[in-house]
Amino acid sequence: MTASSGRSPERLKEHYVIEKELASRLRNSNKRERAYLYSELYDELFRRVPDHPQLIVKADSAGNEKKILPGLNLLRAFLNKESTYLEIGPGDCVLAFEVAKIVKKVYAVDVSSEITKSLICPDNFELILSDGCSINVPPGSVDLAYSDQLMEHLHPEDAMEQLGNVYTALRSGGKYICITPNRVSGPHDISMYFDDVATGFHMKEYTFFELAKIFREAGFSKVKRFINLKRHTFVLPFFPADMTEKMLVGLPRTTSKKLSKSLIFKLLLGGSNIKLIASK
Repeated sequence: MTASSGRSPERLKEHYVIEKELASRLRNSNKRERAYLYSELYDELFRRVPDHPQLIVKADSAGNEKKILPGLNLLRAFLNKESTYLEIGPGDCVLAFEVAKIVKKVYAVDVSSEITKSLICPDNFELILSDGCSINVPPGSVDLAYSDQLMEHLHPEDAMEQLGNVYTALRSGGKYICITPNRVSGPHDISMYFDDVATGFHMKEYTFFELAKIFREAGFSKVKRFINLKRHTFVLPFFPADMTEKMLVGLPRTTSKKLSKSLIFKLLLGGSNIKLIASK
């Protein structure tokens, strides 16, 4: 989630205080507690912050259609009418509903039903509630898994377990497309307005190197970096992004954050998001 600047400073501060309070409970929880805390705390956040950007986006149908076009164009290249698609952290499910029009089956895995509770779902769509790690779909059934702004919300101790469960859900040769904020230009949650590192529900923001490392440890055979321009996806070498990140991380925080937003560094890093595609 990227915080919205279309709210008053007072509302942003109230959102920040509430989210930081709830996120602190999640950060300091143990494995057993997190089995129910992900769902409980996100539901509480959406109840206490009624102008949360994700809730506002849900009500903007015209804006939603425009918002999902890049993701839909990216996914089309990997899907057909016989595909089974898995989206982890689907948010308002607008993208998942559009994908449902072009595939055989859609699974949407989330920790909260608060955003989706009043939606009318397609017949080939199934919402599955998760404890933050579980991916309760038939093993080896998924052709393409996708998450956008999800990995950063996982407690670092749970990230590897969830990746392993995504790997299990994929068929042989299946792929996982993962998009998550790059730590060097962060923070990217509500704390962007107040802190130098993420203190809201972004439990951990990654670098290219960190994210690729845990994907490989989870068993993925190939992990590649990509950018997508309109309807075309381009696979790029890791080296330029990895070296750029290492240089920026070694600088004072205010300097590295400022540089990461300059045009040349955006080009080297591919923007503020890490975009990976991993194969089973």
